Amino acid sequence: METFQFLWIICLLSGELICGGVAQLVHCNAAEREALLDLKMGLNDSWNRLSSWHGTNCCQWSGIACHNTTGAVLAVDLPNSSGRQPLGGEIRPSLAKLKSLKHLDLSGNNFTGKIPHFLSSLENLQYLNLSYAGFSGAIPPNLGNLSSLQFLDVSYWGLTVDNLEWVSGLLSLKYLAMNSVHLSKLGGEWIEPLNKLPLLSELHLEYCGLSGFSYSLPSLNFTSLKVLNLQGSLFKAKLPTWLANISSLVSVDIGNSMLTGRIPLGFGELPNLQSLKLNYNLKLSASCFQLFARSWKKIQILDLSINGLHGRLPTLLGNMTSLIHFDLHFNYIEGGIPSSIGKLSNLQYIDLYLNNLTGSLPDSIGQLRNLVELRLNVTCFKVPFLLLLETYSV
Repeated sequence: METFQFLWIICLLSGELICGGVAQLVHCNAAEREALLDLKMGLNDSWNRLSSWHGTNCCQWSGIACHNTTGAVLAVDLPNSSGRQPLGGEIRPSLAKLKSLKHLDLSGNNFTGKIPHFLSSLENLQYLNLSYAGFSGAIPPNLGNLSSLQFLDVSYWGLTVDNLEWVSGLLSLKYLAMNSVHLSKLGGEWIEPLNKLPLLSELHLEYCGLSGFSYSLPSLNFTSLKVLNLQGSLFKAKLPTWLANISSLVSVDIGNSMLTGRIPLGFGELPNLQSLKLNYNLKLSASCFQLFARSWKKIQILDLSINGLHGRLPTLLGNMTSLIHFDLHFNYIEGGIPSSIGKLSNLQYIDLYLNNLTGSLPDSIGQLRNLVELRLNVTCFKVPFLLLLETYSV
């Protein structure tokens, strides 16, 4: 998320934005200045973070950025970083008078009450971050009117959503995070509205209480989706096969989500997939031979630990040459470790602990010069003497 935020802000700055310290030649609109002063009046600011909010030119105030020619306020950037006292109080309706506002970040603060409904009137808003800002209650559906919005983060355990249909109106949305928001009432009906967002690139719904999937979609429109994080869900169900058909996926995390059934083999054929985490699902299974016989063309991080994987590790494992982090601990894998593992020259971490592996540790392990940690049931293996001289953690 931090990468996306940084890139988004850089793109904005490179265009029409002038920030506080360099706004000597640009003067803000008097009405917008008064709106900001009224906003300040409603806030509790015990650390005087808004001490620069005085004088006639609000374009020079901390956290405010203006258009480089018109002076219109384009950004109100007031996130709370660690070590500072958060802002509190209320967000007054005067904020809605900033009609040109494109960027609003109030994250990490300690406001009270519900997310203000009047935010939906900021029709030019492209970036909205209200994560962990203290708001509670239902997320207002009228946020779906913000058709220019590209980034939305409303993550917080005090927020709820009963219906996600409003999200389908955010046709410009590229990034959506609702981590810890209570979505348990949605069942499997959270997929369809999100499937209507053609530009969605990142979706973060961690620990939201999601409890179901839709197994048949009229059409699969997740053509831009690169990052999918559903960690900590309550699915108690199998993964839908369509999920492993989203060719744009780069990173998938559905760990600790009570998944059952078999891992879709299609994950191994996704051309852009670099990270797959399906760990700690207990009842999720796969045949090692079938799973690792796939191409796994770009996979770098593969965590399938604490599941029901079974069978032997195939020689084809050596074709996963981009692999850096490989974690299969606490499964039911048997047999030996194939010597082809020595071809995985980028490997830094291997964890095969708590399986039923036997035999000798292959000499080819010694070829893994980037390896930092190796975890095995040492008593089940014969370890070559030369490997005992290495620094691997076993």
